[in-house]
Amino acid sequence: MTLDPVVLSRIQFGLTVTFHIIFPAMSIGLATFLAVVEGLWLMTRDELYLRIYRFWLVIFALGFGVGVVSGIVLSFEFGTNFAGFARLAGPVIGPLIALEVLTAFFLEGGFLGIMLFGMGRVGPRLHFFATLMVVLGTTISASWILAANSWMHTPDGVVFDAATHQFQVVDRFRVIFNPSYLVRLPHMLLAAYITASFFVAGVGAYYLLRREHLDFARRTFSMGLGFASIAIALQLPLGDTVAFRMFDYQPAKFQAMEGYWDSTSSAPYLLFITPHQSEARNGIQLGIPFLGSILVTRSFDGVVPGLKNTPALNRPPMAPVFYAFRTMFLLGLLMFAVACLSVWLRLRGSLFSATWFQRVVQYMMPVGFIATIAGWYTSEIGRQPWVIYGYLRTADAVSPVPASNIAFSITLFALSYARFLAAFVGITARVIRKGPAVATGASPYGGSLKRVLMPPEQANRLAGFDGDPS
Repeated sequence: MTLDPVVLSRIQFGLTVTFHIIFPAMSIGLATFLAVVEGLWLMTRDELYLRIYRFWLVIFALGFGVGVVSGIVLSFEFGTNFAGFARLAGPVIGPLIALEVLTAFFLEGGFLGIMLFGMGRVGPRLHFFATLMVVLGTTISASWILAANSWMHTPDGVVFDAATHQFQVVDRFRVIFNPSYLVRLPHMLLAAYITASFFVAGVGAYYLLRREHLDFARRTFSMGLGFASIAIALQLPLGDTVAFRMFDYQPAKFQAMEGYWDSTSSAPYLLFITPHQSEARNGIQLGIPFLGSILVTRSFDGVVPGLKNTPALNRPPMAPVFYAFRTMFLLGLLMFAVACLSVWLRLRGSLFSATWFQRVVQYMMPVGFIATIAGWYTSEIGRQPWVIYGYLRTADAVSPVPASNIAFSITLFALSYARFLAAFVGITARVIRKGPAVATGASPYGGSLKRVLMPPEQANRLAGFDGDPS
């Protein structure tokens, strides 16, 4: 069997992204959750919020660390696996990645230490400010990455310089705020909030079912489901907007998502297909009558476009795009249904007594992560065969590296990531089994920044310590 360097390079990058995206999604959501919890603690002085903050801070730190390590690898893979892309698009992508480092990484790095280790050393306002800055840093990081990725989907603000064989930026504003950016960024941020919310609620459900740490369990269960209900209600209409933005700028992706080869009126919403890519037809297809036309055209007899409208050389593979989108969409509907049930049970006063619902929420812990990965697959596989849509094909972007070398590195990556993931899951499970620590009644904050920056002699005098151990 002949190994294809293009396919192998895509598999390696896809493996790296699949592993990496788990942790930024969790970090963005948990950082925001922690900021809300600490703000509530400072407002109410209810020590339960302090226990919640300290518990989730540990899991946030674990995920943040793994996310940073796995994200660095992606930057190197642009050069090692996709040298053609790096050479042509370097003047566009390079500054965006550099801006992420100069803004988000420095902001996170500057305040993460205070957030993780400074509660007993600084005052409450500074510590809360540090938490807010970490939230801002994770959001800015996502913003720059989504700007770069969205430009690859809907390139704008550049011209191709034939003399240098590179893209040259003519309008940096249009590069950043390209046609898909302003809908894809909030879509990704909401996905992170939903992912973290169901994770938090799932841990609360775990404790409720075991009848452990009940005050902690009720509060986290309630807050997680409350945040999830708001975020998923915003996500569904926004996801519809993202889909129709693809319809305008990446019609082939939209056609593959719907699963039809020929344009079809009064189309069912397909749930299962067996596509034959080379023959441009489906062997078996099952769906819900008329729902496809209703969702796409808002009418019973509207026409759903087929993939044959796109030339064969420009068609993405239908099967992975179709099933990745169905996974994301159907899991989104499941999360929306669970959120609606939570509101109904909350209004009836039985949110904490319905054990069947708590069991459902416990099983929902990983659903947000799966939906996020599926959404990313839809976006990235649906862009094929292009790296820069309409400009640069993946086959022309791949580095001239022997296929055997790529296969070897894929094996090493897979083994390394499996160990990382197993370690993260194992440590996180141990933290959850151990449960939240009991908070003391006193304020956990150590003082003000002024005292931290004092010379040791002056700080000791204020503390009543004269330096003599006797």
